[in-house]
Amino acid sequence: MQKKKLVLIGNGMAGVRAIEEVLKVSNEAFEITIFGSEPHPNYNRILLSKVLQGDTNVEDITLNDWNWYQENNITLYTGETVTSIDSVKKEVATNSGRVESYDELILATGSLPFILPIPGSDKKGVTAFRDIKDTDEMLQASQQYKKAAVIGGGLLGLEAARGLLNLGMDVSVIHLAPYLMERQLDPTAGKLLQNELEKQGMKFLLEKQTAEIVGDERVEGLSFKDGTFLEADLVVMAVGIKPNVQLAKEAGLNVNRGIVVDDYMQTDIPNIYAVGECAEHRGMVYGLVAPLYEQGKALAKAICGAEKVPYEGSVLSTQLKVSGVEVFSAGDFTEDEEKKAIKVFDEQDGIYKKLVLRGNQIIGAVLFGDSSDGNRLFSMIQKQEDVSDVAKVSILQPSGGNAGESLVASMSADDIICGCNGVTKGTIVEAIQKQGCSSVDEIKACTSASRSCGGCKPLVAEVLQHTLGADFDAAAQKEAICGCTTLSRDEVVEEIKAKGLSHTREVMNVLGWNNEEGCSKCRPALNYYLGMVNPTGYVDERESRFVNERMHANIQKDGTYSVVPRMYGGVTNAEDLRKIADVVDKYEIPLVKVTGGQRLDLFGVKKEDLPSVWEELDMPSGYAYGKSLRTVKTCVGEQFCRFGTQDSMGVGIALEKKFEGLWTPHKVKMAVSACPRSCAESGIKDIGFIGIDGGWEIYVGGNGGTHLRGGDLLYKVKTDEELMDITGAYLQYYRETANYLERTSAWIERMGLSHIQSVLDDAQTRRELNMRMDEALSTYRDPWKEIVESKKTKKELFETVVTS
Repeated sequence: MQKKKLVLIGNGMAGVRAIEEVLKVSNEAFEITIFGSEPHPNYNRILLSKVLQGDTNVEDITLNDWNWYQENNITLYTGETVTSIDSVKKEVATNSGRVESYDELILATGSLPFILPIPGSDKKGVTAFRDIKDTDEMLQASQQYKKAAVIGGGLLGLEAARGLLNLGMDVSVIHLAPYLMERQLDPTAGKLLQNELEKQGMKFLLEKQTAEIVGDERVEGLSFKDGTFLEADLVVMAVGIKPNVQLAKEAGLNVNRGIVVDDYMQTDIPNIYAVGECAEHRGMVYGLVAPLYEQGKALAKAICGAEKVPYEGSVLSTQLKVSGVEVFSAGDFTEDEEKKAIKVFDEQDGIYKKLVLRGNQIIGAVLFGDSSDGNRLFSMIQKQEDVSDVAKVSILQPSGGNAGESLVASMSADDIICGCNGVTKGTIVEAIQKQGCSSVDEIKACTSASRSCGGCKPLVAEVLQHTLGADFDAAAQKEAICGCTTLSRDEVVEEIKAKGLSHTREVMNVLGWNNEEGCSKCRPALNYYLGMVNPTGYVDERESRFVNERMHANIQKDGTYSVVPRMYGGVTNAEDLRKIADVVDKYEIPLVKVTGGQRLDLFGVKKEDLPSVWEELDMPSGYAYGKSLRTVKTCVGEQFCRFGTQDSMGVGIALEKKFEGLWTPHKVKMAVSACPRSCAESGIKDIGFIGIDGGWEIYVGGNGGTHLRGGDLLYKVKTDEELMDITGAYLQYYRETANYLERTSAWIERMGLSHIQSVLDDAQTRRELNMRMDEALSTYRDPWKEIVESKKTKKELFETVVTS
């Protein structure tokens, strides 16, 4: 039987989730083609704020990697936009001139950020916050400019503001309403949130209306309708979104605010469906993922000809953390003559809870500071539960007033555990009892619970514990390294050691990978673990690395690369500067940028020019692209500074030379400051050193990224030799025990500072760790020099490279 042709326009979360649901119903019914305007596979837009910090990359937030499309025989065209639909011929055409026929067509064109139609909105430095491209623009701006204005005090605006604040910018949030997040919070919760965020350094201009964005070519500030002015080098517009319906309009589909669909997500033209933020169902357009995933299920049943299950709309709920503050809202939480509220406010602990009732029925709720009861209250709202026999205020107490009872024990089978993916407690219990799931990760693979924002993981673990009882093994709550296997990181490493495995494909074959080719998550991890276990015997697999590590340079959004030569301790000289200047001129490199790590970054190098640039620079690679030691930042120290107590530059150079080229689970940054003024920002690095009278303080686990974290004091040492000894042992212990892509800040919280100190306190253990570290360092070869000297590698990488 010939397969029908199914075309999806839009490679976002809603559209690809609908395809996943189609594959569940019938994985043989369709020949599937997907068009996506962005150059990436399907990624989790919810986590874009993490990418903004530079702490996470696109690979980390990818939901369906390139292999998933291949495994499911899906043809994916990225960076290609559908420009027209011919519903008579049943064809779509793209901006590349491609014409594709279809039997069934799904529109998942999503939404567009709303840009205020005010003078100056087209200036440089004005951006939305919607996709990877916007995120890149904000990251680059933060490196050059200091004052940011975010227009919009909703969730997206506050996420952008928190990100820019962490990147070192002075951030002001402009909001038209009198309080923040007015769509998700009531005035009390909005004001509480504002107070918390002001403590974190954000500034707010409420009830302000922007009149004009001022500046010549680039933004210089905002003028408001009340006559006031705010300086700004970067303006982020986060004032809302609008359904992307232009393509549908031009195709003759019925369009109101969104593309009008019925209960099965069908449009008014046969064989054309719409799903996600572009679709309008019963007059509603939804922007949260949970309703969009529900729509995908209804669409899949209809398009596959299975027993139809109508989509009847969604009651909205929002449970999230805003800059570390827990908030939740659901249903209708406004009060009036017919709707009465019950409120609990613990001012000392910053906890506010509010229920709204119509008669004896809960119709809405707002929680601030403690959202643990959010799922229970949301379930009550969905069921339109009658609470006439309950003391109303007790509903706002843990587990309905019985503090001794587990939260999940009080939940019914149809209560929602994972709001993003619509997974109930009953579905999870069934996965445990019938499919043998015994860990959060296995539940995630079976049901998709915790797959999106991950906020429900603790609740999923509680369901596991409650369901398994005495059979629940807390120690066994492992996380598989990817969906290709149920094995954890520790199990994989032990098997590599025990069986003497030496190649990624051998690991996947011997250990029974579900996908014999692996995926973009496990292949780099296996490559790292193999090299960590046997550094002198393992041959690095270039094909198992991310594109930046394969190419030994950072790929940019236009396909060019950036090059950062090594400058030990941030110290340079006239000769190296002349070489850099000559290379910049010869290869017409458009931008040279001083990085936060005190290096020079050359942006805009063409792929084919990389080997020549490296050869003429004649400097080692700075590994700015790698999961490795990046930089050791230094202050000028006792040689020049009147406050300096130690030789920070000398120690920084020694550290960088010793650990140069060291592959680690994630990027590692160090800093050396000669005195407690910490001019090199030693307190927020993976490892930071601060000079004191008579020695050094060593701080570890700092992070200036998504979750700003000050470093913990690991040791005080008296000599540079002790400093190197402790650093080597600490780094090697991190290399041997961290999960691949686990930053030191997350690792130290998982392992515990006291445990790490107890390991390093033992002199024999330190010696053994340093011996293994020296063995790993003995394999270092400068990758730029190796490529320059190898005609074969140059040809493979720079003439036939595939960067996807």
